[in-house]
Amino acid sequence: MSTSGVVSPGPSTNGKRPAPEPCVWPGEAGQRVVFLLDACSGYERRLLSEWISANRPDNGAVPLVETIDLPPSRRRRSSRAGRVALETELASGEQALLAPLRVAWDREKVEGVRENPVKELLTVGDPRDPGRLRQRWIRRRSPHLCNVVVGEPATVSDLRDRWRHQSGADATHTASLAEFVERQAALALERAERRLRGQRYKVPKLVREDILARAGFRAGTAKLARELGQAEKKVAGRAERYLREIAATHSPHVIDLCAHLIHLLYTQAYDEGLHYDRARLEHIYELAQRHPLVFLPSHKSNLDHLVLQYALHENGHPPNHTAGGINMNFFPIGPLVRRSGVFFIRRTFKDNPIYKFVLRQYVDYLIEKRFSLEWYIEGGRSRSGKLLPPRMGLMAYVADAYKSGKAEDVYLIPVSIAYDQIQDVGSYVAEQRGAKKSKESFGWFVKVVRSLRSRFGQIYISFGDPVSLRDTLGEPEAACEPTADEQNLAIQKLAFEVAVRIDRVTPVTPTSLVTLGLLGVGDRALSLVETRVVLDPLLEYVERRSVPVTEGFELATDEGLQSALDGLVDSGVVSCFAEGPEPVYAIGTDQHLTAAYYRNTIIHFFLAGAIAELALLRSAEPEVQDARTEFLDEALRLRDLLKFEFFFSEKDDFRAELGADLDLRAEGWAGAMALGGDDINGLARRMRPLLSHRVLRPYLEAYQVVADALEQHPVDEEIDEGAFLTSCVGLGKQYVLQRRIRSPESVSRVLFETALKLARNRGVVGGDGDDLAVRRSEFAEEVQGAIRRIDGIESIAAGRRAGLTS
Repeated sequence: MSTSGVVSPGPSTNGKRPAPEPCVWPGEAGQRVVFLLDACSGYERRLLSEWISANRPDNGAVPLVETIDLPPSRRRRSSRAGRVALETELASGEQALLAPLRVAWDREKVEGVRENPVKELLTVGDPRDPGRLRQRWIRRRSPHLCNVVVGEPATVSDLRDRWRHQSGADATHTASLAEFVERQAALALERAERRLRGQRYKVPKLVREDILARAGFRAGTAKLARELGQAEKKVAGRAERYLREIAATHSPHVIDLCAHLIHLLYTQAYDEGLHYDRARLEHIYELAQRHPLVFLPSHKSNLDHLVLQYALHENGHPPNHTAGGINMNFFPIGPLVRRSGVFFIRRTFKDNPIYKFVLRQYVDYLIEKRFSLEWYIEGGRSRSGKLLPPRMGLMAYVADAYKSGKAEDVYLIPVSIAYDQIQDVGSYVAEQRGAKKSKESFGWFVKVVRSLRSRFGQIYISFGDPVSLRDTLGEPEAACEPTADEQNLAIQKLAFEVAVRIDRVTPVTPTSLVTLGLLGVGDRALSLVETRVVLDPLLEYVERRSVPVTEGFELATDEGLQSALDGLVDSGVVSCFAEGPEPVYAIGTDQHLTAAYYRNTIIHFFLAGAIAELALLRSAEPEVQDARTEFLDEALRLRDLLKFEFFFSEKDDFRAELGADLDLRAEGWAGAMALGGDDINGLARRMRPLLSHRVLRPYLEAYQVVADALEQHPVDEEIDEGAFLTSCVGLGKQYVLQRRIRSPESVSRVLFETALKLARNRGVVGGDGDDLAVRRSEFAEEVQGAIRRIDGIESIAAGRRAGLTS
C-alpha cells in the first residue's frame, strides 16, 4: 500500500478547480475486494459506501465486495467490531485484495495556494477534520472539497510476507498481523492524501507503533535486558516510555497554525523581511525527493528554528524533524511544537543505555523513511556571536544509520541564519559577565515575545553546499569497516566541514561591519566622515574577496551608513553626541560586548589576514634569520593558539590562504621577505586595511587574563573551574580600569572558558611536574608576545586615523 488514486464523489460546481481524474477500480475482473474503510463519522462512511456503489464495475464480471471498518485515523478510538472482522478475514486463508479508503477534506485555494487564516484555525478548527455538521455543509456547498482517496491495494499474502519480514512473527498470530495491516492501510492513505494536499504535509504517522513493532527494536531491548540483568518486560516498558518522550507527533492542523503564529511573531520585530534564495531552496527540495536530508543551522537566536520552519512551509516543504532540548518541553509550548515537528531529547544521557538505544532507533527510522532532520550543530545558542565548536552526538547516529544501509546517501545541509540585530543579545552579555542563564518556562516565553516589540531589522537565511555522506564516509556497509577511532575522526572532519560551509555563506551585515570598524578605534568617537574613512578599506576588502553580503547592503553610500548607525543608536549599542558642530558616534557605555557579538558573526572572514599581519611583524624582528620560514612558523603558532576559537583549514590550505591575503593587501610581499627587517615593516605600514587589532586583540587579551591568573594561582592547589572563571572576570575588569588591556569586550566568561580549555590542552592548568610554574610563565609570555605585535599594528592604524588616511 503505497501510492494512490484520488477521486471526487461529485463534480466541481463552482469552477475553481477541475474534478480529479477518477481512480481505476482496484483489482482484476472477478477478484474479491475488501475495502478497509477509514471513516470518522457515519456520514463519511455513507460517502464511502456511495463511492463503492457508484464506481463498482458493471461488466458482467462483478467482483465480490465487502467492507471492514478501520480504527478512524482522526479519532482516538478503536473499532472492536472492525478489528474482529479483519482478524477473521486474515485467518480465513482466502487471497482477497485489501484496499484502504478514506474521505479527504480540503479547503479552497486563494490565488492557487491553500492557506488557512489563523482566525479560522483557532475558531473553526482543522479544515481537514470537520465535524459532522460541517462535513454535510461542505459536501453540499463545495463538493469539490470532499474527495475520496484510495490507497494502493495489496493482497493478504503480500501483507503477510511484509509483516513476517518486518517483525519476524509467527504466521499464525493474526491479531498482531491485523494491527500491522491497519498501520499499513493508514500509511497508504496518508501517501494517497499527500497527492491531493502536496508535500508540505509529508509527515509520519504511527511512528511509535511502527518502531515498537520492529523485530530489530524488540531484539535490541531483549539484548539490553540481558546485558543490564533486568527483566525484558521492564526494559521494553522503559524503552516505550522513552520513545513516547522523544518522538514528534505531527499534526497538519498545528503545522499550519504554527506557521501563521511564527509569521505574526517574527514580523513584530523583523518587519523589514525574511530573506533567502528560493531557487536554492528549490534545489534542496529536489534533493529531498531522492535522499534524506539533515539541516544543520547556526544558532544565534530563539527564533532560528521558527524562521527556518516558516521558510520551508512558505515554499510547500514539509517541516523538519527538529531535535530540541527537553528544557523547552514546558506547557503549552512543548505540546504545540512537538505537534509541529520537534522531538525532545535530554541534555545528558551517556549513562542511560536504554535511552541511547531508543534515540538511535528513532533516528534510524527517520533516515530509512527519508524524513528530513534538523538540529543545531553547535548544540546551543552562541553567546559570543561566532560559530561554536560542533557537537558530534546526533551526527554520529546519522552516520551509523547511513553506514548500516538505512539510506543510499544522506545529505547534510549547512544553514546560516543571520540577523541585523537580535533581541537575545542582552541576556548573552549578562551571561558573559557571569550571570546565570534564565530557565525556560512559560513566563520566560512571555518575556521573549514581549522583547520582540522592538525593531531589529531583517533576517537572512543562507544555504551552504550540501555535504554527501557517501562522498565523505564511503559506501554504506563497506567490506572494510573503520575502527572506532577512525569513525570518530571521520565524524569530526564531517562536522568541521559543515561548520566551515556555514561560515562561508554567513553574510556580512551593515551592523556587523560597522561594529567591526568602531570597535577598532578604541574609545574615540567618529563623525560620519571619519566613520566612512574607517569603513572604506574594509568595504573594499570585502568586495575584492567576494565575501557574501546581505540583500540591500548599502554601506558604500552615506545614506546607507547613516541608516546603519541610526539603527545601532536606536538599540543603544552606539551612542551619538549631537550637541557639537556635527554628530559623532562611538560604542555606547558598557555596550562593547554587545557590539562584539555582531562583529564576531563575520570575524572569520578577516582571520587569516589578521594572523598574517602578526606573522609579518614577527618575521621582521632582528633575531630572525629566515623571514619566510619564521613567517609561516609564527602563523602556525598563532593558529594553534586560537584553535579552540576558530575553524581553521588544513595546514597547506591555511598557508595558501595567508598567501592569497597578502597578494590582495601587500603587493610584493615575497620580495620584501627576502630582504627582511625594514622592508617587511614597510610592507606592514602600507597594508590596507589593518585587521589584527580589530580581530584578535579581544581574544588574546582574554587569554592574557587567564594566563596571569594561572601564574598567580599556587601550583600545588587544584583549580575549581567555576571559582577560577569568576576570579578571571574580576581580574579582567581590574585590567580594563588599569588600562592593562584595551578591549572591554575581552572581559567575557565565554572567552575565559575557551582560554582555560587551551591552557588545559597545553598542560599548564595542573598535573604533575616541578616545572608547572615555568610552563605557565612560558604560556603567558607567548600570549603577551602576540599582544605586543598587535600593539604595533594598532599604532600604525592610529597614525593613519590621525591624518584621516586609514
